[in-house]
Amino acid sequence: MDDLVFADEVAIAPVTTRPPWRILVVDDDADVHSTTLFALADVDMQGRPLAFLHAYSAAEAFAVLGRERDIAVILLDVVMERADAGLQLVRRIRNELDLHDVRIILRTGQPGYAPEMEAIRGYDINDYRTKSELTRTKLYTTVAAAIRSYEQLCALEANRVGMERIVAACAQLMALHGVRDVAYGILAQAGKLIGQPADGVLCTREFGDGTGAFGPLGVVAACGASRDLEGCELGALYDDPHVTRLAQAAERTLARRACTADDGILTLFFPGKAGRDFVACMPLERTISDVETRLLKVFCGMVAVSLDNCELVTDLHQSAFHDPLTGLPNRTRMVELIDAALAAGAGPDHNPDQDAVLALVDIDHFAETNDALGHRFGDLLLAAVARRLCTRLVPGLAPGLAPSLHIGRIGGDIFCVLGIAELVQPAALQTLFLDAFHIDGQDVQVSSTLGLVRLAEHDGSGADALKDGDIALKRAKLQQRAGHCYFSRGMGVEIRERVRMMHALRSGFRRGELFLDYQPQIDLATNRAFGAEALLRWRQQDGQLVPPDRFIPIAEYSGLIVEIGEWVLRQACTELLRLRAAGYTAFTMSVNVSQVQLRHPHFLDMLRRALDDTGAPPEFIELEITESMAMEEPAALVEKLAHVKRTGVSIAIDDFGTGFSSLSHLQRLQVDRLKIDRTFVTEITGSARGSSIAQMVVQLGRNLGLSVIAEGVEDERQAQILRQLGCPLAQGYLYSRPLSPEALLVWLAGETVTQAA
Repeated sequence: MDDLVFADEVAIAPVTTRPPWRILVVDDDADVHSTTLFALADVDMQGRPLAFLHAYSAAEAFAVLGRERDIAVILLDVVMERADAGLQLVRRIRNELDLHDVRIILRTGQPGYAPEMEAIRGYDINDYRTKSELTRTKLYTTVAAAIRSYEQLCALEANRVGMERIVAACAQLMALHGVRDVAYGILAQAGKLIGQPADGVLCTREFGDGTGAFGPLGVVAACGASRDLEGCELGALYDDPHVTRLAQAAERTLARRACTADDGILTLFFPGKAGRDFVACMPLERTISDVETRLLKVFCGMVAVSLDNCELVTDLHQSAFHDPLTGLPNRTRMVELIDAALAAGAGPDHNPDQDAVLALVDIDHFAETNDALGHRFGDLLLAAVARRLCTRLVPGLAPGLAPSLHIGRIGGDIFCVLGIAELVQPAALQTLFLDAFHIDGQDVQVSSTLGLVRLAEHDGSGADALKDGDIALKRAKLQQRAGHCYFSRGMGVEIRERVRMMHALRSGFRRGELFLDYQPQIDLATNRAFGAEALLRWRQQDGQLVPPDRFIPIAEYSGLIVEIGEWVLRQACTELLRLRAAGYTAFTMSVNVSQVQLRHPHFLDMLRRALDDTGAPPEFIELEITESMAMEEPAALVEKLAHVKRTGVSIAIDDFGTGFSSLSHLQRLQVDRLKIDRTFVTEITGSARGSSIAQMVVQLGRNLGLSVIAEGVEDERQAQILRQLGCPLAQGYLYSRPLSPEALLVWLAGETVTQAA
């Protein structure tokens, strides 16, 4: 279980006879239960051990709480049988079971999940943590704090009047929205607890930065005689004796991190986990009693949670719905906005002139900019693009104020623009990038590619619309950078078919639906076979054959070709050994290698393993690469093929003549054989151009000392011309179609190759 990682920082507790604190662990993951036990089973808190109860669903937990009493703490998973199962259980605990003392600590394994604000405010949740941040020490500290709170609540049960006043006060605070409103409520409720009118200030400042320096002490809320201090920096007003007393009392409390009642001023300390401590300073009309002191301490403990949760909810809401770099709505928020636009478009009052368009704006070559100039520069560029989209797309309107336009960043270098068609025009969007961006002292010129979706033509959800926009964006990139493309239904069908085939291919490979056929290769001088090319085939469970030109590109696109390619090589090596055992000891096996395979960092290791494991002689193995592959990244390919050659394996260039090979580069590659593309073989009987290209390749091979083979030979006339041109080798339907391993052995049993039936 990876969510909880514990440090060995909590001491093992001594044996104690006091009754244990009862803790209920509610989580649908058994590993969370066992990890929690491992972390807390042998420790004690407040001199008492811990006892654990377990529930694996919200329903089971509700049943346990209905029959068990004296449960101090609930460690509650947010997402169980439903996404809101934990929050719904909180409501039932507080409302139906009327359990208000038990402390509830929410835990979640999904950092981006934001609980409902009303749930946190209204149902007295003690804490909210992601599982990944709960080290053993933090879990211990969190549970210990919850138990202390529970113990205090229980200890004050005898003074029910005071307890009811605290609960009522905190309930009212929980219902408030925003830190400022809660701050006012704290001053008012604290005044009620000690029986005097609300008067004083509630202050805060950021934690220190580790250098010993602290930020200014700011007044969040003020009332009574101090009401004019709201929004001021308390330390800047020391000329006023009243303010000086308040400021000094606040400083003492923040330094001690404890409540005080000195010099006629009550101070209440509220520790903050969200980055700030709070302190309330209230002039006293009388000396407060011990009971009131205890009540105020409990009040502070509960109010600290309220303040912290208030800030936590604000931070969670910001993190859940806004991009931290640009401040724009993120993908989650944009999905909500698109859903709203779709709902408005489907309503009875729909105006066709208000049809919305979704545009994904991708910064061209952003990765290269990041690599060349650094991630800081890239972040500055993204922020600049965000500002320009917001300020120029609708002139005169500040970000977020355009009622018909929404701009977001949905990830990486992709921005999202949603609005009526009149505002979301490809030309207008791309015009924004004509002016250079001034970043970190230099001008940078970038362009954008757009994928657009007309929501009036869209049937799915907001998330589906973003997917369609991504499909259109990819199509636009394939067609032309700095261009645009509108999504069409045909694109969706094509993508879904590709995904369907990708999953079918993966499953088919696991089920053994892939197999190899072998097409013999012929020595034209003797008319006898000297080798064969291994050809990959796929027959699905229903017996249907899928053409290689359909499934091999999908295997390459998905990366599955790496695993399939290793299997093909091993199968071909095994078949070569079988042929050698049958007496064909000089037989060569040719295997195709895709660009994705060759680029894989472990390709050479895979090749060596296959040769070693099968025992196939490398001098009778030939790898075929296409001419287009041979021309890409020449230096890297020269080095890679040099390593391949050291294994003893030979190399052929397939489809030769269809590309634009550099002869000098061809020499550096140290290839062994050229394959004349079937296109030119087909043309040699009816086209002078086809014959001349074939002749050129044969002559080139002779001059460079390379073997040459013609593929796609289908009739005797083609074979005759190839002999006249001096081409020594051939393969094609004239001699044989691709054969199964068994059929290949039968075919080879003939002494002389004749035209295939």
